[in-house]
Amino acid sequence: MRTLGAFLPFVVVSIVHVAALAAESPLAVPTKALLMPLLAVPVILDARRIIALRSRTPVMLLLGALFFSWLGDEAGLFFPFAPELPLMLGFFGIAHVAYIVLFLRVRRLPFWTVVYAVWWMLMLVTLGPHTGPLLVGVGAYGLVLAGTAATAARCTPIIALGGAFFLLSDSILAFRLFLPDAMPAWTSPAVMLTYTLGQGLLVWGALRVLRVSPSSNPAAASEEVVR
Repeated sequence: MRTLGAFLPFVVVSIVHVAALAAESPLAVPTKALLMPLLAVPVILDARRIIALRSRTPVMLLLGALFFSWLGDEAGLFFPFAPELPLMLGFFGIAHVAYIVLFLRVRRLPFWTVVYAVWWMLMLVTLGPHTGPLLVGVGAYGLVLAGTAATAARCTPIIALGGAFFLLSDSILAFRLFLPDAMPAWTSPAVMLTYTLGQGLLVWGALRVLRVSPSSNPAAASEEVVR
């Protein structure tokens, strides 16, 4: 119950942020900056229990993923002297690597996750001609993005759904960046709606598993995230 309550500020600010984007309100800027710090709150609150049950590794990976996501969200604000898009790709790429390491397990990927490989190839074919000098960076980012979605599919349904929403968010964003004339205005709030859903579900699902002792719940042990 405490963990669910810890997510409430993130949920409220996410709703306000998406609504502000849809209304083109100036509230969109400050609320975006609050998203990842607020999502880190339940991780911090559960950190001691998770470390006692397992190790520091999953806590550090979750916080690392959120920290670099935050830097990606605010790349233009924090680093106004540098090109924003390459920084975003780099920071979010590191965040995805952290998620991939967190979600890796011995069990093989479900067969249906081949759809993420197909997604990556289709995105390159569709958007590649419009990415210019960013083609290699966009392609590499697409790989780690698909990697997060695929490795999340090895875990619980909540985590798998979070990975899918994250991939959907970045797919919409990619079209807005490289084919802006083809994207209607409503896709701007859609990017952040799917993004907040994805990040929130990834963290919530991971904490649900990590807070349970594998020795006390064999069913949970079969859905391990990381030891």
